[in-house]
Amino acid sequence: MKVAVDEDRCAGHGMCLTLCPEVFSMTDDGWAVADPGDVPAGLEPAVREAIDNCPERAIREID
Repeated sequence: MKVAVDEDRCAGHGMCLTLCPEVFSMTDDGWAVADPGDVPAGLEPAVREAIDNCPERAIREID
């Protein structure tokens, strides 16, 4: 599983970072970014929760 944050939709709420700081971080400008690598299997539930709870629906699973 890999995830990406749509920078055009992200409003910088930080919900993803709160739910899974091992995968998500915030830029100096206050926008969320996702680690470009594969999500470790043990973190997939937290990442799915971040996807489901993003207020802007800016996070998506990618191939």
